[in-house]
Amino acid sequence: MQPIIIVLIILVVLVFIALIKTIQVIPQASAAIVERFGRYTRTLNAGLNIVVPFIDSIRNRIDLREQVVPFPPQPVITQDNLVVNIDTVIYYQVTDARAATYEVASYIQAIEQLTVTTLRNIIGGMDLERTLTSREEINAALRGVLDEATGKWGIRVNRVELKAIEPPTSIQDSMEKQMRADRDKRAAILTAEGIRQSQILTAEGEKQSAILRAEGEAKAAALKAEGEAQAVRTVFEAIHAGDPDQKLLSYQYLQMLPKIAEGDANKLWIVPSEIGDALKGLSGAFGNLGGGVPGFDTSGNGGNGGNGGNGDNGGNGGAPGVVNPRGAAVERREEPPVH
Repeated sequence: MQPIIIVLIILVVLVFIALIKTIQVIPQASAAIVERFGRYTRTLNAGLNIVVPFIDSIRNRIDLREQVVPFPPQPVITQDNLVVNIDTVIYYQVTDARAATYEVASYIQAIEQLTVTTLRNIIGGMDLERTLTSREEINAALRGVLDEATGKWGIRVNRVELKAIEPPTSIQDSMEKQMRADRDKRAAILTAEGIRQSQILTAEGEKQSAILRAEGEAKAAALKAEGEAQAVRTVFEAIHAGDPDQKLLSYQYLQMLPKIAEGDANKLWIVPSEIGDALKGLSGAFGNLGGGVPGFDTSGNGGNGGNGGNGDNGGNGGAPGVVNPRGAAVERREEPPVH
């Protein structure tokens, strides 16, 4: 009985192993290559699949999702003989699991070497400045070459990116100095433009201020002149409305004479010609009272006008050389008092 039990147990184990090998579950976005006696039979897609146990075998499981592979920096020589290190990143996807398995031994290594050679060909025709500023052009050229070459491998290159382009240290120092000089130049230009604009605005402000000040002064002068003219008209109208006679005018002239003669340094002054007529009027008025105007001569002979005066000093009561009825300049002389 024991040998039969052992045989049954062995059969159950073999059946269980056969079932396990018969049923193959493939995850989503994956594929499996099936070989029968070492020869490609079919490709298993996602889901439940049945294979012949111990005859069919799974050769390779391939991920069909888009893959990202970074490659280490590669030294590349530019057209102007400068060595730059370039890091690249490849975005690819397996579209044919059979071709990716049998057409190339290692498609990752093949893509890397193809990327390096293509990159050297592209960069070799560019100088450093164009290399640094033409990333999109380099990416497009790389993608075109890689996509064409990897198509027969069942690979589709979706995108190629240059992570970094590192020129030599000496070139980096020179570029940094050049950039600093350019920034200093732009800063100096902006400063000069700011100063120029400030001076222009200041000049414009001063110009506007001068114009407004001149306009204000002109208006003030016009208003002042208008006010003075109005005052003169008012006085003139008041005088004519009052109808003053000759005696009042003569009296006003006499009131002004002391103001004309004020100051010890006044040796010469101008007497208006109209004052002669005023003095004649006053002489007539004082003649009626029995005396002339002391100290004045309407004929121009100063000092003899005191003939009508009373007292011991009546003949000297005038101020010699005071009056000139024609408005001529006369000189005032100081005489000692007569005792």
